[in-house]
This record gives sequence, structure tokens and C-alpha cells, in this order.
Amino acid sequence: MKKFVYADNAATTPLSDTAFEAMKPWLTEFYGNPSSLYRMGRAAKEALNDARTAVGKALGAAEPVNERNDFAPGEIIFTGGGSQADNLAIRGFVHGPTAKGRRHIITSKIEHHAVLYTCEALEKEGFTVTYLDVDSYGRVDLEQLKNALSEDTALVSIMAANNEIGTIQPIAEIAALAHAVGAKFHTDAVQAVGHMPINVQEMGIDMLSLSAHKFRGPRGVGVLYVKKGIALEPLVYGGGQEKGLVSGTENTAGCIGLAAAITDAVEGMDEKMRYVRGLTDRLVEGVMKIPYTHYTGDPVNRLPGTASFVFEAVEGEGLILMLDNLGVCGSTGSACSTGSLDPSHVLMAIGLPHEIAHGSLRLTLGEQNTEEDVDYVIEAVTKVIATLRSMSPVWENGKPNLTAASELHSH
Repeated sequence: MKKFVYADNAATTPLSDTAFEAMKPWLTEFYGNPSSLYRMGRAAKEALNDARTAVGKALGAAEPVNERNDFAPGEIIFTGGGSQADNLAIRGFVHGPTAKGRRHIITSKIEHHAVLYTCEALEKEGFTVTYLDVDSYGRVDLEQLKNALSEDTALVSIMAANNEIGTIQPIAEIAALAHAVGAKFHTDAVQAVGHMPINVQEMGIDMLSLSAHKFRGPRGVGVLYVKKGIALEPLVYGGGQEKGLVSGTENTAGCIGLAAAITDAVEGMDEKMRYVRGLTDRLVEGVMKIPYTHYTGDPVNRLPGTASFVFEAVEGEGLILMLDNLGVCGSTGSACSTGSLDPSHVLMAIGLPHEIAHGSLRLTLGEQNTEEDVDYVIEAVTKVIATLRSMSPVWENGKPNLTAASELHSH
């Protein structure tokens, strides 16, 4: 019987029992609008603030404000997801009063499109944006950052860990450099939260985006952490919810599910991620035995569950579809899967040749995966690569007719 293995946890994760059970009462019995004054509405409002407190604790967002050890809930803004949080952070900040009229933004070439497209839109409004280069492992060039910073820099936005290759950035160092010129620092931590330690105070983070469905919470709900004292322009106007920044009746159940999931994720994180990293190491070792395979991203300083590869003489979309036929869920940065003619902007930014970047595969594991899953994935990938290469016009006598292979680094 064909086995099923879900190995695309960076795309979304299965909803945890903890989050589901926490959400259920607020979907059925306690359905009041948090803006209402009667008892059911007040209960929903209180539950939302408890959820903010839980998220604040998980992020190290503020000092306790009372004897219950609650964290300042005003720093946690609930959004419709990570992309909405990124938009609010960047657009809301540069148009807001805290930017003090500064017109320069710094980001990197490997950010999520929620950040890149927001920056591109702001360029059309007259803002200046610097897109930092990365090295072959996907690490931001800190020297280039230092040289780019100026008295006009309002915001530096660099992701905590990359969603395609898993490389972790030196967030605390980047934040310190931004602060040295009076700029604020935002990090898209959508892939990082729940999978690596994050403490916004210790790391000097002024704003942080996250999304519940990346750490076994529900889809369609996220958070923007905004450090006290930062004023943003609203993203959505309306009834004034979420401090007037994201108006609209709150997704009470979703916010409560997010809080339950993040609390669960950070408890015992070291042990859980040690297990996931062990699975990933086993996966990488097995896949790298396939000839003309290259590991992408930082092999050491990466997210525990992320393994990213490129295979010469293979096209990514065909790879994903054939793996799906064998019951394996993975993803590719290949252009065809997104309707574009270009390969992943991340893989291009780390210097991969265009033709090789098309043969990419990202496999991302979670704590629900097993060694048996990993062994099956290795077997499936090996089989599919052999099949695809046997049909490839650029594969001759078992070797790729490509000259750029020697320029790539292997794991």
C-alpha cells in the first residue's frame, strides 16, 4: 500500500489537538462579538486579551505588568496572517509618525514576497529601498548593510529565517546596526517562530510578524508585535479594532488557537527541535547520495526541519507531481509551479545558475514525522530523480550536460 508522508511543514502545518480544543468553545458556545458590551461580548474580549498575554510571553515581548505576570497586551496586534502583518509593519511604519519623515528602507533580496512587493510599491511612492545581497548560503551581507545605513534610513526589515532554504540570519546584530543610526528593525519571523528561540527584547526587535499555521495553529490569523512607543498608520480602516490598525470583527477562535499553539510550540522547544533536526540530518544524508545533487542554504545555521536541494537535469514541477503520486508532499521554487517563467528569487540570489535552480526541492519536517517517513521520502526522491533524468534531454550517459555544476557547493 502506498504510504503518505507530509513533508511540507514550511507551507503549512497540521492543526494541533491543543489548538483545536482551545478554539472549539469560541466557535460554538461563546460566539459573542468582542466589541459588544454584554456578558458574552465581554468574555470574548477578555479571552482575546488573555491570548495577547500568552503570545507576549512566548515572544518575551514585555516585562510583566501585574501580579498575574501578564505581559502588556497592547504590543500584540492580531492580523489576518503573516502577509498582512508584514504589510502593516512596513507600510504602516514608514507612513506613520515614528518614522519622522525618513524615506529609506533596507531589506534583502531573499525576503518573502509580502515584504518585497510592499517595498516595491513604496518605491513607486517615492521611498528609496536598498535590497541587500546574500552569500551562497543565503546570509545577509553585514558590511553592505553597514554601508547602506544612513540618517535617512527609517526601517530595516530582514527575515529571521528563510522560508525556502531555512538559513537563519544574525538578527540581533542587524537590529543593533539599525538602531545605531536611529532606524527601527522589523523581522518577518513567520518561518522562525515556534522552531527557534525568539526573544524580541534580547534580540532588539522593534516589530515582528508571525502566522499561526506555521506552528500548528489555524490558518488565517497572525500577529504583528509592535514595541511600545511605535506608532503605525492603520492598514485597514473601520470599527477601530486592534488599536485601530486592523479594523474588523476579531477572529476570536483563531486568535485563541494561535495563542494555544505558540504556547505549546515554545514549551520544550529544544527537545522537540532536537528530534526534528535529527530527522532532517537523516534526510539530507540520504538525499545527498543521489549524484549531481546540491544542498542549498546554510547546512549548520538553519531551521531544524528544513532541507533544500537542487538536482541537475531535473525540472521541479515534474518532481513534485511524481512525488505526489508516491504519496510524498514537498515543494519547489521552480517557476512552473507558480506560473512564472523564472526560478525562485531566493535560489537566484544565492548564485545558482538559472537552469539548475529550476530543479529545486524543499522538504520540511515536523515533530509529527518519523524515521520511517524519512526513509520512505529518501526512497521516493531517489526513484523519481532517476525516472526524470532518464527522460531528460540534457542527461547523457548518466551525467548532466551542464558545466556550472563544479561552481556549486555540496553539503
